Amino acid sequence: MMKPSIYGLTLEQLTAWLGERGHKKSRAAQVWEWLYRRRVTDFAEMTDVHPECTSLLGEHFVFRTMNEHTKQESADGTVKFLFQLQDGNLIETVLMRHKFGLSVCVTTQVGCNIGCSFCASGLLAKSRDLTSGEIVEQIMKVQLHLDAAGKDERVSHIVVMGIGEPFDNFTNLIDFLEVVIDHKGLAIGARHITVSTSGLTQKIKEFADLNMRVNLAISLHAPNNELRSRIMKINNALPIEKLMEAMDYYWEKTNQRVTIEYILLKDVNDRPEHALELSELLADRKQSVNVNLIPYNPVDEHSQYQRTEKESVRAFYDTLKKQGLSCSVRLEHGTDIDAACGQLRSKQLKEDRPAAESALS
Repeated sequence: MMKPSIYGLTLEQLTAWLGERGHKKSRAAQVWEWLYRRRVTDFAEMTDVHPECTSLLGEHFVFRTMNEHTKQESADGTVKFLFQLQDGNLIETVLMRHKFGLSVCVTTQVGCNIGCSFCASGLLAKSRDLTSGEIVEQIMKVQLHLDAAGKDERVSHIVVMGIGEPFDNFTNLIDFLEVVIDHKGLAIGARHITVSTSGLTQKIKEFADLNMRVNLAISLHAPNNELRSRIMKINNALPIEKLMEAMDYYWEKTNQRVTIEYILLKDVNDRPEHALELSELLADRKQSVNVNLIPYNPVDEHSQYQRTEKESVRAFYDTLKKQGLSCSVRLEHGTDIDAACGQLRSKQLKEDRPAAESALS
C-alpha cells in the first residue's frame, strides 16, 4: 500500500495527528515550517525536530507521489509539466509568467467526466480524483523548480483550471486551499487564487458558504441553453437558469465578483448576436461579474472547432463593453508548446499506446 503525501495534511490535521501520538502542538508548527518555508524534501533534513517525530512521519508519509515525466518550456517563459503519479497516471501542471507574478495552473482529477466538446482535458474519462496531497505537491514541484534556478522567485498566484472539475473533488480541493493559503506556510493570498467550475450549482453554494475569499470562475461558454447543451453536456442537467441562481447566491454570500469564462469558437458562439444575448443574460449582474473572453486553442481531436479571428474577438469585446459589462481578453501563454489544457497528456498517451502495442506483438 502506498503511503500518503505529507502535503495532504492541513496544519490543523497535522497538529491533531501528531497530538494523538504524543507530540505537542509546537512540533507540528516546526514541521510545517520545514515543509513550506524551508522546503526540504526529506524528513531527515528537519534538523531541529525531535528524531522520534521525524521517524514517525517517515513511517507514515512520503514527500514524493509523482515524478516529472516531460517538461516543455515556451519562449514566453511558460513551463508545462507532465507528472507521472505513483499509479502510472499522467497529469499536467503549468507555470505562467505574468506582470503581476508567477501563476500555477493545477489539475484536480485524472481525466474529466464533464465532457465539454471542445476540451482536450475530457478526451479521457475520469479514472480517479487526486488527493489533496497530490494537488499541493504540484505547487511544491513548481516552487522547487524555481528554487533550483536560484532567482529567489516564488509562486504568487494559483488557478485551479487544469484537468478535471474541481468541485467534483470538493473535499480534497478545500484541504488543498487551506494548505496553500495558510500564512505560516506558502502564504499565497486567497485573493490570488481562482477556482474554475463548469457549473456544479450545489457545490458553488457550498463554496459560497465557506467564504474562503478565493476567486470563483464559471465556465459559461454560451448565452443560451440550446447552444450550451450542444457544446457542454453538463447543461442538460444544470441549465443556465440554475447556474445564474447559484452565481447570484455566491455574490450575496461573499460580495465577490464572479468571472464568467467564455471560450470563443469560430462561427459557433462568437457572432454579434451571441454577444448581445450574453449581454442581456448578464444585464442585471453588471456589478457582480467580469467576462473573460478566451481565444480557443485548437485540439486535433476536436477539429470541428476553429479559432476565432482577432477582429471577431475585438467585436465581441466591444459589444459587451458598450452594454456596460466588465470584460477582458485572456492573455495567451505557451502558444508554441502544447497550449491547450490536457493536450500534452493526450499527446503522450497516444505516443505510449503504439509503443505498448508493439511490445506486445
